[in-house]
Amino acid sequence: MATGPREVREARVPDPTPSFWVLKVLTTGTGEALSDFLVTRFDPAPTVVVSVLLFAVVLGVQLRARRYVPWLYWTTVAMVGVVGTMVADVAHVALGVPYAVSSAVFLVALVVVFVAWRRRTGTLDVHAVTSTRRQSFYWAAVIAAFALGTAAGDLVASAAHLGYLGAAVLFVVAVVVVVILRAGGITGPVVAFWTVYVLTRPVGASVADWLAVSPRHGGLGLGTGLVSATGVIAIVVGVAMTTQARRHDAPSHERFLGPGARP
Repeated sequence: MATGPREVREARVPDPTPSFWVLKVLTTGTGEALSDFLVTRFDPAPTVVVSVLLFAVVLGVQLRARRYVPWLYWTTVAMVGVVGTMVADVAHVALGVPYAVSSAVFLVALVVVFVAWRRRTGTLDVHAVTSTRRQSFYWAAVIAAFALGTAAGDLVASAAHLGYLGAAVLFVVAVVVVVILRAGGITGPVVAFWTVYVLTRPVGASVADWLAVSPRHGGLGLGTGLVSATGVIAIVVGVAMTTQARRHDAPSHERFLGPGARP
C-alpha cells in the first residue's frame, strides 16, 4: 500500500545566525537591567512571584507553539533573563549562597539536562527541536544555561574583582576562543553552540550592569531604567527586522498563506 511523503516538521526555535546572537545578548542584558529595576522600585517578594508566574504563562504558550514565532520566542528568552537574574540574586543575597557554589550547582543541573536530553532524543542539535518533548528539554537547558551564566558572571565580576567591564571583556574573549576552535574544526557545532550560549549570558549582563551602575561601583551611571527601556526598544526593533526577513525569504505562497501552505 502506497504511503504519502513523510511530513517535515518545522523547527520551533531559531537557527543560531548572527542576528540570533545579537538578540541573545540584548535579551540577557535587558533582563539583567529590568530585573534590577523592578526589585529596587517595588517590593521584591511579590515582584519575584509575579515575574515567575508571568514567565510560566509565557513559557507555556511557547511550548504549545508548533513553529518558531520570533516575538513569542524572544519574549520567552527575555523573561528567562529577568527571572533568572531574580533567582540568582535571591540565592546569593537572601540565602547567602556563594557564587562559586551556585555556579557549580547550575553547571551540574545543565549537565543533567544535557544527559537526559541526549538519552531521550539522541541529539542536542537545536535544528532537531521539532517536537514538544525536544522543546521542553531545550528550554530546560536554556534556563540552566542562563542560571550558570548569571552566577559565573557575578563570580568573575565580584569575587575575582575584575569589575563589570573587565568581566564583559573576559567573556567576550572566551566567546572568540570558542568561535576560533569551531572554525578550526576542533570543537563540534553542538558543543560550540551551548558553550557560547552560556558565555553570552554574562557578556550581556556585565555590559548592562556596567552601563547602569554608578561610577562609584565601576559603571557609567545611566541607571537600570534607561538601560532597560533602551534594551526593550532594541529588542523590539531586532525582532521586527527578523520577522520581516523571514517573510521576505519565505516562498511567495508561504508569505500570503502561512508556513506549510501549498501553492
